[in-house]
This record gives sequence, structure tokens and C-alpha cells, in this order.
Amino acid sequence: MARINEPKGVDFLIKSPPLTDIERIEISELIKKLKQDSSKKKRKIVSRRKQREKA
Repeated sequence: MARINEPKGVDFLIKSPPLTDIERIEISELIKKLKQDSSKKKRKIVSRRKQREKA
């Protein structure tokens, strides 16, 4: 495996500022919502498969 060298003048390190408590809560709520939405879609897909199998 070859070593990747940074080009001159380019820094690959990214330092982001720490999140505030409000931002953490908002991100947590968003993740929960996305997980719920994806589980609903999975349920629909499973129920459609079962309906096709019955037919």
C-alpha cells in the first residue's frame, strides 16, 4: 500500500468546533426521526412481500 503525501499548501486535518448542548439535542432528535422513518419503510416492504407471497 502506498503512502499518500499531502500536496504543498493543503492540510487534510479537519478541526471542527465543539457542538453546543442545543446542537447535540437537535442532532439526536434528527437521528431518531430518521431511524423511525426508515423502520416504517422496512415494515411497508415486508408487508408488500407477504401480500405477494399470499397471491
